[in-house]
Amino acid sequence: MDARVRAARVSIISNISLVLGKLMIGYGIHSVSVMSEAIHSGLDLVAALIAYFSVRVASKPADAEHQYGHGKVENISGTIEALLIFVAALWIIYEAVRRLMTGGHLVTSALAGAAVMAGASLVNYLVANFLFRVARETESVALDADAWHLRTDVYTSVGVLVGLLALQLTGFHWLDPVVALVVAAMIIKTAYSLSREALLPLMDTSLPAEEEQIIKEIIARHADQYVEFHKLRTRKSGRERQIDLHLVVPRYEHIDYVHDLCEHISDEIKASLPYTHVLIHAEPCTSIRDCTVCRECPEQEKQPSRAKYREGWR
Repeated sequence: MDARVRAARVSIISNISLVLGKLMIGYGIHSVSVMSEAIHSGLDLVAALIAYFSVRVASKPADAEHQYGHGKVENISGTIEALLIFVAALWIIYEAVRRLMTGGHLVTSALAGAAVMAGASLVNYLVANFLFRVARETESVALDADAWHLRTDVYTSVGVLVGLLALQLTGFHWLDPVVALVVAAMIIKTAYSLSREALLPLMDTSLPAEEEQIIKEIIARHADQYVEFHKLRTRKSGRERQIDLHLVVPRYEHIDYVHDLCEHISDEIKASLPYTHVLIHAEPCTSIRDCTVCRECPEQEKQPSRAKYREGWR
């Protein structure tokens, strides 16, 4: 089974447990901040389910209908997760403002809610770290989004915990909805970041500048074996990187050598950037400049350096 699928299952199980625990305690003590955390965990559960199904689809190989693979389903799932979080945050804000305006108080000790928040924070911290590790190893957009859901839940759970303890010590019941508003603000911030991260690849945005620099440096290592390169294009689909470029080679270079050169550059890029597909379009030099490389083109096969390069690649 794909490591991404196994990790998504762990997230589902932990979120089910947290939702049930928070709902029972929040309802029992009439705490809007604990209930807001239950809703937040409910959205985390939905996100985990979406992540689970998206990584299952994304792990399928390319087929006749999806010749570039199924990677973008992870970006679609991340966008849906972010939208769901926005909705949850708006609901929490509505409930918190209503409680501030109409009043209301906890009917029992806030310590029970504080205990649930402490336990939830620990569970979410451990599961989020696990998901981050798997997401980093597999470069999964869906798992990374799910991990950020849980990491945000850790921060907000700690915030609710502090609010409930302060309420228990001071008796100021307005602290509960105020903490809920802070939770909502943190959720909105995370939702914005997740939606941006998920949407940009759907618009075929280029790879990060540092990754494009790696590609250019690899190509530059072979500068004495080609004339120039241009039309470098990059994009990402889920964890899959798509890279294509035009490589200008001496007009009279042998096709075997050109093929080996393109394959070698492609292999080096894949070794540095996993889950990468590289397409190199080779084209002959049409320059009429007094170029040393071009002057030597008719004699390429006589040059021992070419044979040496070919030998090293194989």
